[in-house]
Amino acid sequence: MKLVSITTPCFNEEENVETLRAQIDAVFAELPNYRYELIFIDNHSTDRTVERIKAMAASDKRVKLIVNARNFGQIRSPYHALLQARGEAVINMCSDLQDPPELIRDFMQAWEEGHRIVVAVKKQSRESTAMWLIRRFYYGLLYRIADVRVIQNFTGFGLYDRSVVELIRTMDDPYPYFRGIIAEIGFEAVEIPFIQPQRKRGITKNNFYTLYDMAMLGITSQSKVPIRLATMGGFALALLSLLISFAYLALKLIFWSRFGFGMAPILIGLFFFSSVQLFFIGLLGEYVATIHTQVMKRPLVVEQERVNFDE
Repeated sequence: MKLVSITTPCFNEEENVETLRAQIDAVFAELPNYRYELIFIDNHSTDRTVERIKAMAASDKRVKLIVNARNFGQIRSPYHALLQARGEAVINMCSDLQDPPELIRDFMQAWEEGHRIVVAVKKQSRESTAMWLIRRFYYGLLYRIADVRVIQNFTGFGLYDRSVVELIRTMDDPYPYFRGIIAEIGFEAVEIPFIQPQRKRGITKNNFYTLYDMAMLGITSQSKVPIRLATMGGFALALLSLLISFAYLALKLIFWSRFGFGMAPILIGLFFFSSVQLFFIGLLGEYVATIHTQVMKRPLVVEQERVNFDE
């Protein structure tokens, strides 16, 4: 029987972890040729999430738990769990039940057909319309500017063959953009469309900062286009400023007594070019921050505790 590992990060998901385990168990009951391990990695929850997972692990050795020493964020923690999996295939999914466990059947079928990467792609979501439009705009932008083909509306939910996991292990990235890494590998990915359900229990742990961090990480790690646009934009604005200054000089020489410079153009130009410079400096700072994170080489997470990994 082939072993399939399922990794799921969680933070304050006490209302969902037991339901998730029950749904996964029901799916594998219909797949008798496979056995599974369910690896929860907890980002230092402050509710009863760890307690409930430990209760499940006490009665079922297939349920495993990694407890982080602190909250290491939603970028590093799931990646670390993926590297701890032992299965011939690894399925990565969220613990909030917005990644439907029933898609595991489709993943397994595509994997048995020989595909090494099978991903779930959101064709529609029952989240707020504004957030859905923002996400679509971002994925479309990243798709157009990325150096490699990035799968649109893909969040990381999918199945990855052991050979893919071993390739990921060699990359040794301390702050990985997982969706970009899957694109960098280059293997053809089978896309399984689905409609993302609305969260039924608990509240989302995403906020503006976490979403911004993920978005900028994707752009800076997958594309050089923004920094090059900044360079070309700076050159174009400098040329435009030079042409305007020549035009002002010509008008002043021709209409010496009637043409006045005025303060308005000076102030508008000053504030406009200052804001553009600040934007470009901030963009450059994002790339520098990415380099800084890579250079520090800090561990993905620091584990406080492990449960059921001793077999």
